[in-house]
Amino acid sequence: MSTDTTYLQDAGLPVTDLGPVLAGERHPLLFATVSGAHLYGFPSRDSDVDLRGAHVLPAEDLVGLREPEETRSRMWDSDGVEMDLVTHDLRKFVRLMLKPNGYVLEQLLSPLVVHTSALHAELVALAPAVLTRDHAHHYRGFAGTQWRLFEKTGELKPLLYTFRALLTGIHLMRGGEMLAHLPTLLTRVPAPSYLPGLITAKAAAEHGGADGVDAVAVAGDVESLHRMLDRAQAESELPDGASGFDALHELVVRARLVPVSAG
Repeated sequence: MSTDTTYLQDAGLPVTDLGPVLAGERHPLLFATVSGAHLYGFPSRDSDVDLRGAHVLPAEDLVGLREPEETRSRMWDSDGVEMDLVTHDLRKFVRLMLKPNGYVLEQLLSPLVVHTSALHAELVALAPAVLTRDHAHHYRGFAGTQWRLFEKTGELKPLLYTFRALLTGIHLMRGGEMLAHLPTLLTRVPAPSYLPGLITAKAAAEHGGADGVDAVAVAGDVESLHRMLDRAQAESELPDGASGFDALHELVVRARLVPVSAG
């Protein structure tokens, strides 16, 4: 396995040595990437750093009487920055991949990689085989949840999450590419012209308010993007179902029975 011990500063990430943290994991890590606001392109100065990935449990953990630790979570402070690492056992992670779950695919395909392996590369190569037009439901639902949170709190963060989810879903339906970075999405999908200003405003505070936002106009723009997502799903060339089940099954079995290489 290889480990990148520094974050990419141009993504707004603090320079941090993750080697000791990753080395302290009880089970072999297949990968760890950065998710959340840093991946989405609108981190704040006080944003937490969200690390996500997959680990491999030994076979005996799955065949005995004890419940396996399929999801593992750790939180710590690094020079005043809150960090958290959440990983799923490979079988659970792959089962989530086989559902229309855009969230785990964003983690898998995140360009902000801090830990990788040969099996990580295999998972990435198989990701296109699980993309379907049903992933539009994930982004439609996530956008709805974030919009309701914006209506309740008036914060910029859930508003930007709403737009990000809709634009990711539209882009995915149109071209089959998973893209979670909002500033880049703004160059690929027609979107309201005020979004770059909201991204700049969010940089000041993680839970800052959406002061000056025209709620009526924003609601209309969100509804318009929902309709755009509906059309993109109806016209998408993505398949109706995933085709990667057998290849992913073989990968999970192989990873469980053959120790993960440290090289």
